[in-house]
Amino acid sequence: MSTEQALLERSESKCELCRATENLQPYEIPPTSDGSADQSLLLCDTCREQIEDPEKIDPNHWRCLNDSMWSTVPAVQVMAWRMLKRLSAEGWPQDLLDMLYLDEQTQAWAEAAGDGSDNDTSVQHLDCNGARLEAGDTVTLTKDLNVKGANFTAKRGTAVRGISLVADNPGQIEGRVNGQQIVILTQFVKKSG
Repeated sequence: MSTEQALLERSESKCELCRATENLQPYEIPPTSDGSADQSLLLCDTCREQIEDPEKIDPNHWRCLNDSMWSTVPAVQVMAWRMLKRLSAEGWPQDLLDMLYLDEQTQAWAEAAGDGSDNDTSVQHLDCNGARLEAGDTVTLTKDLNVKGANFTAKRGTAVRGISLVADNPGQIEGRVNGQQIVILTQFVKKSG
């Protein structure tokens, strides 16, 4: 089965981002697509043109991502994340990004194009929802954490204010809980406000 046939079958002959049914073509996801259906999408001309030429982006067209971002197809998740990141200054796309969860491999693929990274190659600290954490942020614990050596449990829902980032380890932050400076895994925190 050709890539195009596989994509037509997977997408039910609709654009995988906006669900349009006309002018559909395979689109290989940059920068490293191998041309397979797993690394491609079936897109309409409108989506393709706006992805390839940021000058032509119509933010309202991309409200379709409200539905397509929930796809179980990693390639669709990657393009939804990239477009939401590109449009995040609009306001509503950032709300959708805050809800979008990608597993580690898909997140790394989404970030591979550099969209939204401001050409920043430094380590990024992301909370359990994939929101970027910055030094000084306030986070909320998403589960009870036993604090080794301090003999207490940091309870779920506890706000940790003024966090600091652990350099070179995107999976850890530091913050004060019960007066103690502790290291917290980013997978157990959610960015507040």
